Amino acid sequence: MDFSKPLKIYPTAMHACAYLPGKLARNAVIDPDFDMTMSVYDYLIKSGFRRSGSQVYRPYCEGCNGCITTRIEVKKFAMSKSQKRNAKLNQDLRVVINEDGFKDKYLPLYESYLASRHDDTEAEGVQDFLAASWCDTLFVEFYDGEEMISVAAVDRLESGLSAVYTFFDPEKGGKRGLGVFAVIWQIEHAKSLGLEYVYPGYWIKECRKMNYKTRFQPLEGLVDGNWKPLEKQ
Repeated sequence: MDFSKPLKIYPTAMHACAYLPGKLARNAVIDPDFDMTMSVYDYLIKSGFRRSGSQVYRPYCEGCNGCITTRIEVKKFAMSKSQKRNAKLNQDLRVVINEDGFKDKYLPLYESYLASRHDDTEAEGVQDFLAASWCDTLFVEFYDGEEMISVAAVDRLESGLSAVYTFFDPEKGGKRGLGVFAVIWQIEHAKSLGLEYVYPGYWIKECRKMNYKTRFQPLEGLVDGNWKPLEKQ
């Protein structure tokens, strides 16, 4: 890990919180001119940072510490009954790991997903959002026969896999639980690579749509600088 150059961190301006209505939020971001590497990012993700595109950040909100970064220890993970049913339902899917970057053929699927989840079809800049020039990102493609129905962007770190974003066919995603299956697949893939963790991202107790993360047990959260167990919600 190379810290021969100073690692500068800057606060962003305040903005509306995307997860808790009525709250204001801001981030602490790593200097964009810092020569980021996968080794340094692995250290930072263990310290509560994540990335959006090439920007590495962590929540830095005054009077609120609701965003908790999480990790799943893959050796201890045990599927619940519902997760076993999900894995069985999706065992027919074919998986292709693309290590060559974002493909244009992902755009229609991404736009369809945005329209169903966020009432938005603006896909401009999606490649910059999912990938970074310094980052080892896998685009995991899931196929139902010859039809690509889901894509998971996943960073491969020294200590584990970090879930960046998953998008899928809205109709089949609901029936198959493709978001859950993407995490199950990442856990099994991390295990096959001999990696310790899967980092599924931030969890906020008051945000119901994030509760699915606590169903992957045992789950740990970085609280006051220490990794502690998080209970299922």
